[in-house]
Amino acid sequence: MGKTRGKVATLFGHLYFQVILGVLLGVIIGFLNPAVGESLKPLADGFIKLVKMVLAPIIFGTVVVGIAKMGNLKEVGRVGVKALIYFEVVRRWRSSSGSSW
Repeated sequence: MGKTRGKVATLFGHLYFQVILGVLLGVIIGFLNPAVGESLKPLADGFIKLVKMVLAPIIFGTVVVGIAKMGNLKEVGRVGVKALIYFEVVRRWRSSSGSSW
């Protein structure tokens, strides 16, 4: 019995399980009582804003650490040129397709 309880506690400790559980609870609440679901919209909007706020510094830090660990400046330049070309190709493709995101 102790091992089963440990497995459940371990399952609840995983982020992916918590996200799936949250989505399922949101769907159930919205289906059973839409008014409660609507009242939780400010909470959801705040969560999305927090994620957007944290995302840019995480990406910036990842790029800086990645460049710092490369060591060879020639390699940094080559990767940087590839990244710029990729960015430019994707930007032009998305602009020509009329996509707004």
